[in-house]
Formats: sequence, structure tokens, C-alpha cells
Amino acid sequence: MRVHAPRLKRAGGFAALYVAAAYLAAIPYFVFLVDYPSITDPGDKVALLAEHHTSMYLMHLVSFELVALALIVVTLGVHEHLYQFAPATMLVACAVGLIRAGLLLASVMVFDQGMSVVVDQQATDPQQAAATWQVIEPVADALGGSGGDVLVGVWLLLVSWAALRARKFSRAMNWVGLTVGGAALLSAVPGLGALEVVTGLLTIVWFLWFGIVTAWPRPPTSSPLPEPPETLARSAA
Repeated sequence: MRVHAPRLKRAGGFAALYVAAAYLAAIPYFVFLVDYPSITDPGDKVALLAEHHTSMYLMHLVSFELVALALIVVTLGVHEHLYQFAPATMLVACAVGLIRAGLLLASVMVFDQGMSVVVDQQATDPQQAAATWQVIEPVADALGGSGGDVLVGVWLLLVSWAALRARKFSRAMNWVGLTVGGAALLSAVPGLGALEVVTGLLTIVWFLWFGIVTAWPRPPTSSPLPEPPETLARSAA
């Protein structure tokens, strides 16, 4: 039996806001402060990991491990909003969303443990550390959706389509979700990897939008109370 949990609706909204805020905080750290994506040499990557080991671990905790847990709440919150309108679609979407959250958590755990291993190796054998990182990094990237996040694309397409048909949320938000979902699928096609950056940024927009709409829902408009039966009978007479 399905358990009705209305509080998940607001909880999903707050979790979505956390996901968006964590990603916005991660971008300047990884791209500008550490500049990890621009480094291609494995030896230089290991040296960078050793230099920023503590701060990178903490940033991974905030922007990936806790985000993975927040994504579970978002997935269940979205499911609570839309299940009554599209039960079959939302069961599939919920399964996809939970799998995606689990893979993200596995990705960051592999990255962090591998980072600790190569940092220790780097002090005594830098070449071995670089070789070890060449094995660990692709596994962590693959689990994290690097090279095209198909699962996020499928989840957003299912959720946005169900919401559009049910007339939940706003049409603009749902069309943004459909666009981002389609772009995420296309980013997995060889030669279209540039879409991955655009998809990531628009996904943050969608999480912000969903969080604002659902964390502080508008109160329902009051409707006039029905006339008592005696009044209706007198009017009919």
C-alpha cells in the first residue's frame, strides 16, 4: 500500500533549494578556486588533490554527498505531488530518481576514498599515484553521470510531462524541465558533450524554481460556504 505523506511536498521543496545552493557553491570552488576541470595530466591532478585534500573533501560532503541525500527527498516530494495524476509514470520516475541519487552517492564515495589513497601514494611514489588515479577517476565520473546524465534527463522528462498533463506547477517550469531533460539525453551523444554544461546550469534553475514553488505554497483561495438546506428549500419554494 502507498503511504500518503503530504509533508514530503514541502520537504522536497526545501531539499531542492539545498541542491541548487550546493551546486551554485560548488561551481566557483571547482572551476575557479581549484580549477580541477582544466588539468589533464594525471600527475598534476594528484598533486592538486594532495594540496587541496581537506577542502575538497569538505566540499564533496556539502555539494555531493548531502546533495545525493537531498535528491532522495526531492524525488519522493515530486512523487507525492504528481502520483494521483499519473501513478504509473511517477512510479517509474521515482525509481529512476532514487537510482540516480544512489549512483551520485556512490560516485563521491569512490572519488573521496580514491583521493585518500592517491594522496598517500603521492608522498612516496608519484608515478604510481598517477596511475592509480587514472583507474579511479573514470569510475567515479561514470557513476556521477559525466559524459551525459541520462538518468537526470529521463527523470525530468517523466516528471515534467506528468506535471504538464496534470496542470501542476506552471507551464513555463514544466517546459523548462522538458527542455533540460531532452538536452541531458542529447548530451550523451558523442560530439554533443558541450550540452552537458548548459544542462547542468538549467538543472539548477529548475531546482530553484521547484523549490520556491513548493517550499512556500500559496494558500488555497477561499470559496463561499454552501447554503444550508433550509435556505435552499425556501429559495426553491
